[in-house]
Amino acid sequence: MAKKSVGTLIKEARTKAGLTQEQLAKKIKGLSANDISLAERGEKELTQAVLKQIAKICGVSQSSLISTKTKKTSTSMKLSSAEKKIIELYRQADTKTKKEVLSLLKGEDNDGDELLNTLIQSAGDFLSSLNK
Repeated sequence: MAKKSVGTLIKEARTKAGLTQEQLAKKIKGLSANDISLAERGEKELTQAVLKQIAKICGVSQSSLISTKTKKTSTSMKLSSAEKKIIELYRQADTKTKKEVLSLLKGEDNDGDELLNTLIQSAGDFLSSLNK
């Protein structure tokens, strides 16, 4: 998971709130626009009390300003053609078949041999069509 600096999080909160560095600084006693600029660049560390004020003014939680882990929005994974075909077949299946497939994959279905053979055969047919 990528990490964002506290300064980057402060800048994001400030800009989302539609505030300039100067506007934010005017709302916090003892803080200048230059202090905010330095903090956003990682050249100045702000106290927890100041971070709390910034969070309140910007309408975010204090923890969102110090939580440097970014949320992962998507996962990318390379799939083989057989895996793609299995996903395609799964998406086309009715609800009952999907439940059976999930049960089989979880190892809960001991009678899933027929379903598994059907999936393997479909994937095999697909692969054969690619080689023609």
